[in-house]
Amino acid sequence: MLSQAAVAPSSWKSYLELCKPNVVAELLFTAVVGMLLAVPGMPPLDKLVYGTIGIALAAASAAAINHLIDQKIDGILNPQRPLPQHYLKSSDVVAFASVLGIASMLLLILEVNRLTAILTFVSLFGYAIIYTLWLKRATPQNIVIGGAFGATPPLLGWCAITGEVHPHALLLVLIIFVWTPPHFWPLAIAKQEKYALVNIPMLPVTHGAEFTRLQILLYAVLLLVVTLLPYLTRMSGLIYLVSALILGVGFIYFAVLMMRNKDVKTAMRTFWYSIIYITLLFAALLIDHYVRLTL
Repeated sequence: MLSQAAVAPSSWKSYLELCKPNVVAELLFTAVVGMLLAVPGMPPLDKLVYGTIGIALAAASAAAINHLIDQKIDGILNPQRPLPQHYLKSSDVVAFASVLGIASMLLLILEVNRLTAILTFVSLFGYAIIYTLWLKRATPQNIVIGGAFGATPPLLGWCAITGEVHPHALLLVLIIFVWTPPHFWPLAIAKQEKYALVNIPMLPVTHGAEFTRLQILLYAVLLLVVTLLPYLTRMSGLIYLVSALILGVGFIYFAVLMMRNKDVKTAMRTFWYSIIYITLLFAALLIDHYVRLTL
């Protein structure tokens, strides 16, 4: 039998996994879209580059802290992660997260602006500490309330370029905020039994899968309404409007499908669609920004 050291991945791979690269990449995409939407043409290259790196470092730091706090429940929920597998020690993760967090703040303060640094720190602290340490274990509305922290990247990106909090940036935050529950709850349904084993009060655990499916449908309808606001406020044009309608109807379709097919496969299909949804929606915002079509 091979020893653990023989099968353990390279150290850098374990540290990379701490950063949740797939999640951070999605956050960065929405942040960059916020940067590009903030000005009519192209934003200053230095602000774009330093802002992107600073936000990425903060998001990676928050992800590493999440790994640290959740290492016990990850023994059941995500046993393949570096800490449950003992590929890294807790002290390694603390040092790593601290270096990333400090580097992020210094970069944003020195090369971007202080407001972006403050908002980024609030988001980091909110997700890593308030959500992971408290909300996640305190209420079935954890993902709803905590979603406010994960919805900030477009605002951070916008602020990195302009140095101000703009109503249009807040509208982007609202879209992600409303998207987060119907994005995450299908996954929570798929992992309902595991969440129950570790006493995490996710909505399917406390109120049942049927009630959660209804909430996903209601949020999908609300999301469709909210995503019309950029067009109604003249922030965007027809390319975005058509895209938002098609993508929104698609989300509602998957939510209805979950009401009919009460299996894990359908829940996971909805979860993956939600990721495609938010990516294409923000891509449509970006395309519309540079190729504006109006009636």
